[in-house]
Amino acid sequence: MVAQRQKTELETDLKKIKKALTFSKTKKIVSYILIYGFIDKKVIQTINQDIIAQKEAIIETQIVIDNSAINIDVQFDDLTKRKYDRFYNAFKNLSKSHRIWDITGAHFQDRVAARSNASTLVNRREIKLGLKSLPIIKSNYEALYFQNINGADFYFYPTFVMMFTNNQNFAIIGIDELNLISTSVSFTETSSVPRDSKIIRKTWAKVNKNGTPDKRFKNNYQIPVVQYGRINLSTSTGVNEEYQMSNYEFTQEFGDAFKEYKILCKSIGTSSY
Repeated sequence: MVAQRQKTELETDLKKIKKALTFSKTKKIVSYILIYGFIDKKVIQTINQDIIAQKEAIIETQIVIDNSAINIDVQFDDLTKRKYDRFYNAFKNLSKSHRIWDITGAHFQDRVAARSNASTLVNRREIKLGLKSLPIIKSNYEALYFQNINGADFYFYPTFVMMFTNNQNFAIIGIDELNLISTSVSFTETSSVPRDSKIIRKTWAKVNKNGTPDKRFKNNYQIPVVQYGRINLSTSTGVNEEYQMSNYEFTQEFGDAFKEYKILCKSIGTSSY
């Protein structure tokens, strides 16, 4: 992205100018301390001129940096605005889920050998969702932010999704290019059950194939099986991320709202970038 490359170069220049300004101010102070500044007035005049020029350069460079961001002013018709507002509000509800996890890995478990009810073990990290826009993009809409432990974070803008790690590592995905699937998942919860989750049944720490408790284990105990929401984000280019949310209803609402908005965007061509 040309604007971002220009901004990075300008920020480097700005640091150099600020460093030069600091050096000039220090030189001025030192000149007074060493007395020669009082004797040769031209020295101070030259330093003062440098300081004025450097301050002006800082102001001008900062203005260019501020204007190097991409300005996106999205104007919706009434129907599109309603669909986007539903999507936006569904995200705000989703972000209020008591617990949200990024699924960072999963592997198969032999249920018979482990005497367990769970056939898949997952690695998960708790994260937060929220509104968090990027400094390189100025828009009249805030981005819907998904943290990604394994890689680039997701920033949902009205007409595209930005995957962003840093100023040199980012990608842009059209709304119509992103597959977002929301489903329900039954999770054997060995930690505390979130307050907004539903326990659908109970199992045992050690179970037989038919689901009954394995009586060979003296301290066998019951474990809740909880209904969570699951969101999978994927693209044809290899993006594949999974999240779990403690509030299934909010997850389903968000998935439905995205699906409706994506269909509308695809029909009117607003997601092309």
